[in-house]
Amino acid sequence: MSRTRTGKPSPDRLKSLLGTNFGAPNAQLLVPPGPGLDAAVLELKDGSVMAIAEDPIFPAPGLPLDLMGWFTVHIGASDVAVTGIDPRFMTYTLLLPPTCPDEDAQTIIRSISSAAAKLGICIAGGHTGWYDAVNIPTVGGITVWGIADKDSWISPGGARDGDILLMTKGPAIEATALLSVLYKDRMTGSMTEDALQRCLERVTEITVVEDALSAFSAGGVHAMHDATEGGVLGGVYEMAEAAGIAVNVDLDSVDVPADITEFAKALDFDPWYAISEGTLLAAVEPQSVSIIRRAWDELGIKSFELGVFDSKLEHSIFCRNGKTSKLTEPETDPFWNLFFKGLGPEA
Repeated sequence: MSRTRTGKPSPDRLKSLLGTNFGAPNAQLLVPPGPGLDAAVLELKDGSVMAIAEDPIFPAPGLPLDLMGWFTVHIGASDVAVTGIDPRFMTYTLLLPPTCPDEDAQTIIRSISSAAAKLGICIAGGHTGWYDAVNIPTVGGITVWGIADKDSWISPGGARDGDILLMTKGPAIEATALLSVLYKDRMTGSMTEDALQRCLERVTEITVVEDALSAFSAGGVHAMHDATEGGVLGGVYEMAEAAGIAVNVDLDSVDVPADITEFAKALDFDPWYAISEGTLLAAVEPQSVSIIRRAWDELGIKSFELGVFDSKLEHSIFCRNGKTSKLTEPETDPFWNLFFKGLGPEA
């Protein structure tokens, strides 16, 4: 029996798996399921719209349980925020192993509540239980939604010809943060102490809620996407496919943060293809680029101009080390091999 790839399926495989299996059709569904579409958008009876998103969450070994609760909320909320709609409600399912004490469960529950409260999100329900099939505390699913006026939202597939592609923070934010927690005791001699500490601090950057909502508020954004599995280049590919417009990306124009470069070199992975929850990709009209980047600067969010959407191109391309290549759908994210390898004994 052949082994399937770890992590989420490629866009083509996802389409093959799902087919047309979406239950009964409904005209209220404005943004249906699809690769690169972080949240569904529904038209409500009063003419307003609701964005709703779903994600599973599992912890990295060594990650404090309260921090797991924090990024549980932010990962779910981020998928709604990229529509420009404020996340306002959530439910979650907390699955625990039989050996998990009530104190640990309460730590997770309280941290989820605290993070939700700070974002103005009401926890509307969910499920909690202890099960033999569960090995580690896991959020089997978090559902987040928010409601806005019918003209106050955007789709991740809304990029337009000539839009500038912006990126916040840098590539491999989540991969760097979680793997540095997992490998921190093995990195002696492989990278500087200061760089490793900066990698560890990036755990609190695994969110695009502030990035997305501030950009949408500034105006001129046509599409936003959270660069999760498949990394920045995977996210760019998904945005271009969802919009039906090719994109020209120049990686040579981006100064990748030094700590991420050092960490990726130490573990021998390509940061541009590694999971990067916390990195926002935004398609922005040219005249709004400086306004949005200034808004991010004021919040302490670093940003980069990554490329341009160009309908004259036959397919999406990217330039790296002076060489131009066709942008194709992502392969298996390098994070997973390193993650499961890191769970084993130190070599």
